[in-house]
Amino acid sequence: MPLLKQRPHHTKATDHFRYLSLSPTESTYPFSSIKKKIPMQLFGSTDSGHSYKVRSFLLLTNTPHDYQWVDLSNKPSAFLAISPFGEVPVLLDQGRIFCQSNAILIYLAQRSGQFTGGEEWQGALEWLSWEANRIGFSLPNYRFALHWQPQPPEVMRYLQQRVLADLNTLNEKLAVREFLLKSGLSIADISCSAYLFWLDQIGVDVADYPNIKRWLAAICQLPGWCHPNEAMKRIPNPD
Repeated sequence: MPLLKQRPHHTKATDHFRYLSLSPTESTYPFSSIKKKIPMQLFGSTDSGHSYKVRSFLLLTNTPHDYQWVDLSNKPSAFLAISPFGEVPVLLDQGRIFCQSNAILIYLAQRSGQFTGGEEWQGALEWLSWEANRIGFSLPNYRFALHWQPQPPEVMRYLQQRVLADLNTLNEKLAVREFLLKSGLSIADISCSAYLFWLDQIGVDVADYPNIKRWLAAICQLPGWCHPNEAMKRIPNPD
């Protein structure tokens, strides 16, 4: 073993838009207007793998959308007005607000009919639940503790052990199939892989997990795929 160096939530957005004080042609940093010609808007941030899940789905399905970068160190009141929990990601679609990354993935899959897993829909949902409680918890928290907010040694060891256990689980499951479901790529893969493109940031060599390495390489070859460093970078508003 290598050592390391809920359900969809949506509300009507109509009452919140007045806080943005924007017309369809106006913009204010860091948000551009709620554009009628682009029905979806995704609010996310650079280091958020949870935001990247949603952005990745939209890119892989070639879904028209407007990505809005949010400064998490100084969240604008306009963003907080439309974010039920004050977190990213938030998706606006046809006047409705959706939050929590896996819940958004469920909505998008059902809305588009893509990456649902087909008859394995229940399996996709089970993987989303696993992700939220395992790799989607352990890896981002360990990464955050390593780079931004150090924790006591016993907490660091706990998170490290959780990450290793979760990587081993994924590696074992992927030994018998190309993707997490027999039917092929689904929201299960989009969710569970999101933070794994940053394994180097927690001192993990993906080569130590050959099945995960193959899986990530297959995802990278998909039309529309984009690395999180590029997909989630800050996009300055035009003057």
